[in-house]
Amino acid sequence: MAESPLDGVAELDLGRGARRGYPEAVYCEGKTPEQVRAIAHRLAEAYASGETSGTALFTRASEEHAAAVLGELPGALHDETARLVIWPAEPPSPTGGLVVVLCAGTSDLPVAQEAALTARHLGRPVELVVDVGVAGIHRVLARRELIDRAGALVVVAGMDGALASVVAGLARSPVVAVPTSVGYGAAFGGIAPLLTMLNACAPGVGVVNIDNGYGGGHLAAQIAAR
Repeated sequence: MAESPLDGVAELDLGRGARRGYPEAVYCEGKTPEQVRAIAHRLAEAYASGETSGTALFTRASEEHAAAVLGELPGALHDETARLVIWPAEPPSPTGGLVVVLCAGTSDLPVAQEAALTARHLGRPVELVVDVGVAGIHRVLARRELIDRAGALVVVAGMDGALASVVAGLARSPVVAVPTSVGYGAAFGGIAPLLTMLNACAPGVGVVNIDNGYGGGHLAAQIAAR
């Protein structure tokens, strides 16, 4: 059997899209550009042969990772803020409920953008709202109509992470809380907002890992699909 460029690198789950409805994502951080290039090459072959379908997401992609993917999947979308590479570049026609991504501060935007793009390219309509943190509570209260229309919400916040409790106290739909590593020393790289979100007094809050915009967007997309 001929040696594959992926031998000793990865074993792609090409059937995950058919099995779960969403294909496998590629986490680039910790991989070399050449390893990512080999994965992208195999995915290009799989899409061309019909072995797999759906949206390919390359998360936590550096400039070098993005160049490697674009060399194998020309026309892919590279969003530098979210550190995402997405192929195909155009999202599918949206179905299901609206996913609203609420970003507490502009410093949280990379994680919020990752969540929004993930949900959009998994097939949901998405609205991203930036800089509605609790230090100016009127900013999120002004979005009540949008919050009411959501099929699922993603709340992205660092510092004290209090926005998730506030939104869950207003919302009809589940809240996916994403703590970020934004904040001064006692935020402990996202531990403080993580604990705040886990201790939310409003029901209906689920929490993903620190800075995990992909996980938050994916979960919200699955919730809103139903």
